[in-house]
Amino acid sequence: MQITENSKVKEKLYIEKLENGLTVMIIPKKNTQKKYMMWATHFGSINNTFVAPGDTQQTKIPDGVAHFLEHKMFEQENGTNSLDTLTALGVNANAYTTTDHTAYLFECTDNFYPALDELMDYVQNPYFTDENVEKEKGIIGQEIRMYDDYPQWQVYMNAIKNMYKNNPINIDIAGSIESISKIDKEVLYKCYNTFYHPSNMVMCFAGDFEPEQLLEEVKKRLKPIEPHGEIERIYPEEPEEIVEKEKTQTMEVSMPIFVIGIKDNIKETETKESLVKKHIAIQILLNMTVGKSSKLYKELYEKGMLTGEPYLEYEFAENYAHIAITGQSSNPTEILEKIKEEIKKLKANPIDTNHFSRIKNMIYGNYVREYDDVAEVTRMFVSDYFKGINSFDYIELYEQVTPEYSQKILTDIFKEDKMVISIIKKDSTNENN
Repeated sequence: MQITENSKVKEKLYIEKLENGLTVMIIPKKNTQKKYMMWATHFGSINNTFVAPGDTQQTKIPDGVAHFLEHKMFEQENGTNSLDTLTALGVNANAYTTTDHTAYLFECTDNFYPALDELMDYVQNPYFTDENVEKEKGIIGQEIRMYDDYPQWQVYMNAIKNMYKNNPINIDIAGSIESISKIDKEVLYKCYNTFYHPSNMVMCFAGDFEPEQLLEEVKKRLKPIEPHGEIERIYPEEPEEIVEKEKTQTMEVSMPIFVIGIKDNIKETETKESLVKKHIAIQILLNMTVGKSSKLYKELYEKGMLTGEPYLEYEFAENYAHIAITGQSSNPTEILEKIKEEIKKLKANPIDTNHFSRIKNMIYGNYVREYDDVAEVTRMFVSDYFKGINSFDYIELYEQVTPEYSQKILTDIFKEDKMVISIIKKDSTNENN
């Protein structure tokens, strides 16, 4: 196995690509009681158009298939549900779907290998029938309706739709009631056979493991499978411009919630190293602008305009990238104007090196703390893997993120014409006078 060691966090990554194409990553953590494992496939909600290996024609699938498939994987031909089986073993099992991957996972202190047996069995043996697919439509339909009534999700999706015109990130991960009605067992098997091949998957473990022994146990449980060609993923052309600057929706909320988005573009020439550095710089700049230690946050909080620290993130995958600032305020549009003013000030003056260093050290500390938690470290390595990034790169490249480099990122990305705001507020017509 290939071993990568990071002396700064005192961690090792063992990685092996098996003959069937599966990548196995192991992060051994001696004397840790908890064990965590995840088996993930590079198939998410944005993968709606593709050419499968061996095909010559494009396949276009309904919105929400990746999420639907995740739900259906637990059901077994003998009538059991693997989630129930794993729970009975005393392990904490789950699954989730994102824009670019689907993951199956469990965490435990005991019964690790019986749980691994079950997880590897159900992921490798799908069972779809006309009846069980139809039944699932009702269950997922309820989930879609629940999210339609969930303000925190709607405010985020409205911001995404304000930024992206054609990119499938603007489609809800679960799809719609209409789109899931078009899903049948043939669509599910087609997507399973295309995307659930080991060469499109990664398996990651964190805990007190002997890597070579664990690798042999994984190999024993893998079904023989023929090699698989490349999947051609097809995405629509996305304009650089935003779609709409502002959208306001009324829902049942005690105080308005908002998401301020800044659209970025992943350039084909951008290296994985430059993406990591850019991500670190953006995190620092966001915290300097409106993070808890910023002057602007203190001012807005003391005036009662912000109810708490906003959530700051930079999201990116192979075909999209954006900043999202999420918070709660009595006057979200004024928050947007204040943030615009703060960005202008930062651009007009050299970066305050003391403030920059404090924020940079805080972010570094957050990176290091992630390695203390088996769940956090596994999720991090899997998520980064599908971006072509080794998570250790964030530790290694951290020093290269200078105030001068960050000033360039500020100029290149924090642009007013790429900014949008999504607001959800209470319907004033329903209020008692």
